[in-house]
Amino acid sequence: MKRMTTPVPITVAAALAASLGTTSALASEDELKPIEELGSKIFFDRRLSIRLNQSCATCHVPAAGWVGDDPRINEAGAVYEGSIRGEFGNRKPPSSAYATLSPIFYADFGNRLLGDDEPDLAVDPQFVGGNFWDGRATGWELGNPAADQAQGPFLNPVEQALPDAACVVNRVCEGRYGDLFDQVWGPNACNIAWPRDINRVCTLPDGQVSLSEQDRMKVNNAYDRVALSVAAFEDSSASNAFTSKIDAHRAGLYEFTAQEDLGRQIFRDKGKCSACHVGTPGPGAAPPLFTNFTYDNLGVPKNPLNPFLLEHPNWMDPGLSGFLETVSGFAAYAPSNLGKQKVPTLRNVGLGSCEAREYGAEGRGPCVTKAYMHNGYFKSLWQVVHFYNTRDTKDSCESKGIVDATVDVALENDCWPAPEVADNVNTEDLGDLNLNDAEELALVAFMMAMSDGYLESDDD
Repeated sequence: MKRMTTPVPITVAAALAASLGTTSALASEDELKPIEELGSKIFFDRRLSIRLNQSCATCHVPAAGWVGDDPRINEAGAVYEGSIRGEFGNRKPPSSAYATLSPIFYADFGNRLLGDDEPDLAVDPQFVGGNFWDGRATGWELGNPAADQAQGPFLNPVEQALPDAACVVNRVCEGRYGDLFDQVWGPNACNIAWPRDINRVCTLPDGQVSLSEQDRMKVNNAYDRVALSVAAFEDSSASNAFTSKIDAHRAGLYEFTAQEDLGRQIFRDKGKCSACHVGTPGPGAAPPLFTNFTYDNLGVPKNPLNPFLLEHPNWMDPGLSGFLETVSGFAAYAPSNLGKQKVPTLRNVGLGSCEAREYGAEGRGPCVTKAYMHNGYFKSLWQVVHFYNTRDTKDSCESKGIVDATVDVALENDCWPAPEVADNVNTEDLGDLNLNDAEELALVAFMMAMSDGYLESDDD
């Protein structure tokens, strides 16, 4: 199979943003445009959940690389509990940083559209772009995958769980930054006749706000604007900071250590990382994003501690396939994409982790164990690298009589569990990389250099 590294048009929010906050990696409000400031207030607002206890930032913490920072959760099932106690999703929260640079979801048929009949070209397209692990936030609705994504959690019963988009809009419009919403979107953006019982209705999991047809249209428009505001914040230098050692090196402000430089060479060559995590600059010499926005099944084992899996023991994550099945014209490609998950950016992959401290990362607060891959099976970058290196060379845990092995059990017994999804596993770019111990560690060191914060200002 030929792996395509499709060039993607991107708009970089800031190539080398410097004046960021010293504790949360956030730009101060006077450095944000009004729409970005509005998006920030929405992003961090816990009131936008049914129990007033969960915001976007609950699962996307800046100091942890915009993923969850609860070590108890990360060390186990890695899936975060929703606003309603006991309700869980089925996947680990992906990073929200750099998500705005993903293109609108599309099918790339490569050279087949040009009449190229090379036998090793895949008949099926390669799917590119979108957000969420399975790509379902396509950008087809609002022209922006990050905005499409932002509309999901507010109304997801296992996340923020508000029962009606009107509840989100009401709490934004009638809240402490409603005036800013009017400033950004116009004086009539919140001109909606709210029913008297809206506060009560919005505390009910199945509540539906009673509105006139005209006011319902206004709510729908305002809800789109809420999502676009969040996406604007996620596209700002507060989120897409480009302040890592990698960026400093490209600007001539940082020299890689010998270990990092070795890791960079392995990343590009022997480790095959750049096949998916493309490290070449984008259009206009834009900083690399370390992803090609495609989808892949890496043969990751199931996470036996996933709370959703504990409740549904026969569930198997379909990944991209589950979304494709719902799309007219794409359903035929679902079987060949079973188990594939979105290739994430590696930027901030080690940020905030205790593992990063072993590689000289400066701490600005407590470090945490981070979880990796769509299901959080791995608990360190080294474990991920070791899996990529040895997946196909070790015995299977099942052959040793070990079932549902956690990563610690697998490492203790020198084995790897079977893939969660056995179909479509990538056997070309990983599994037997023949890296020695020093090369594995060097690869981790290079990825640690992708964490934002190195170029940040020390000014408060």
